[in-house]
Amino acid sequence: MAFIKLSRSHRSLSSSQLGFFHYSTWYSPPSPSQPFREDPILTTISQAITNTQSKPLNISLKKLLPSLTAIHVINLINHNPYSLSPHSLLAFFDFLSSHPTFRHTVQSYCAMIHFLVEHKMVPQARSMLAYLVSRKGKDSASSIVASLLETRVTHQSNNAVFDVLMEVYTDSGFIPDAIQCFRLVRKNICRIPYEGCRCLLDKMMKIRLPMVAWRFYLEILDCGYPPNVYNFNILMHRLCKEGSIMEAQMIFDEIGKRGLHPSVVSFNTLINGYCKQGILEEGFRLKGEMEEKRISPDVFTYSVLINGLCRESRLDDANKLFDEMCQTGLLPNNVTTTTLIDGRCKNGRIDLAMEIYHLMLKKGVRPDLIMYNTLINGLCKVGDLKEARKLVSEMSETGIKADKITYTTLIDGCCREGDVESAFELRKQMAKEGIELDDVAFTALISGLCRDGRVDSAEIILRDMLKAGLKPDDATYTMVMDGFCKKGDVKMGFKLLKEMQGDGHVPSVITYNVLMNGLCKQGQLKNAKMLLDAMLNLGVAPDDITYNILLEGQCKHGNAEDIDKLRSEKGLVADYASYTSLVSGLSKSSRKHQKR
Repeated sequence: MAFIKLSRSHRSLSSSQLGFFHYSTWYSPPSPSQPFREDPILTTISQAITNTQSKPLNISLKKLLPSLTAIHVINLINHNPYSLSPHSLLAFFDFLSSHPTFRHTVQSYCAMIHFLVEHKMVPQARSMLAYLVSRKGKDSASSIVASLLETRVTHQSNNAVFDVLMEVYTDSGFIPDAIQCFRLVRKNICRIPYEGCRCLLDKMMKIRLPMVAWRFYLEILDCGYPPNVYNFNILMHRLCKEGSIMEAQMIFDEIGKRGLHPSVVSFNTLINGYCKQGILEEGFRLKGEMEEKRISPDVFTYSVLINGLCRESRLDDANKLFDEMCQTGLLPNNVTTTTLIDGRCKNGRIDLAMEIYHLMLKKGVRPDLIMYNTLINGLCKVGDLKEARKLVSEMSETGIKADKITYTTLIDGCCREGDVESAFELRKQMAKEGIELDDVAFTALISGLCRDGRVDSAEIILRDMLKAGLKPDDATYTMVMDGFCKKGDVKMGFKLLKEMQGDGHVPSVITYNVLMNGLCKQGQLKNAKMLLDAMLNLGVAPDDITYNILLEGQCKHGNAEDIDKLRSEKGLVADYASYTSLVSGLSKSSRKHQKR
């Protein structure tokens, strides 16, 4: 008969079997100097385990099981008088875990864990420790470490068990317990659990606890944990990402104090942190320190500093630094080149951007999609669509496919230049390639159609945008409303206002001004006044444009009394445009009266 396997593991014990979780000092194992006296019960158990192939354990130990205690199990594990295999003892341990009349103690678990680690069965030991931790929960490090210390006398070589316990606490997310475990081990056995510390450090850095990790790192360094530049660099990187640049500088300064030398990565990490904070002088100071220490700045160093200069529009300084990089023999990468090109484009110097692009081609730098998109965006912004299309063709020839950003940029460029038909051709091309329009592309098309006076087509695109699950912003709705109002279809404008509000938007004064203008142009002054009241009720404050629209409407379609009434009711203080509109309106009214 095959060796008995458990129908359920120690992880699936019922709640009635969990009464063993208490700290006890009842067990005091014999010292190594005392000879072990053979126990008839252990002999019986050992023989039963040996004969499991011919006779199941539950039958062999039927009479013994009711009187079997955890201390028998501990003695069996610690002394193993018949030299049973580790797997046989583990199977017996699991058999007892599933037996309804037997209860393990924390100590019996700890004895088994030591035994497993001693016999290189670390995964099984980890599984048992994970079970203990899951049952004991948070703040259990003291009790579990105490039990492991209590049962380790016979297993002097098993200090590795504490590494495993630290790892289990770390994996369970019980960071304070893992730290407490380290401190207890140091106090009781004067040993650093190196693997446990490494695992805990990695975890703290991954879950974004850099300052907690730093304090723990200092603690273990002071205990003799070997310092490592890699750990310092990771901690600096995490702190720089959080914007804690002063703390990152403090860690950088500690590298030298620990007898180590900062690497290129150390300097680059801190330089990048300072540049992202806009503290360029510190970035350049560190570059100077690198050179003093005969650590050559690399492409990343120059790229970060060039990017910082471009962000501050210091393009001449960026050019000088770029030239310096090239003179040192470093080949600029796409990031450096794109940074320079982007800086030129944002400052409206597309000619210089193209110059850098052609220079890089000569140096053998192969442009990537980001660089092409940056140039295409710059060209579209200055209205040079011909050159932008030429770049798209170059992309295709080098095997780089245009993406959503490329198409959206071109669509926006075409619409800005009034070439809406070309924009729609690009839309068709996107559909063929399975690229969906984003909100920028839709908005560009709507804007282009409205400028072209094709408001009905603009409304269709607005509907397409909504069907695509995208949410038009206030400006997009207002553009279409303005188109309909200028066309004389104020009713459609109000329909869109209702839809806009239904979609969760709170219209601004600009939107109301568009509708107000549409009403006044048609002489619907009563409705315009009602709209003004609605604005005020909703807490939307009218501006000068609102009143100018109303005054102009009153001048064209009303009379002087209505103007005075409007001014007194709303507390209007007219500006120069209002007076111009008022004088013009009154002059026309006077001429009409004279003709009569």
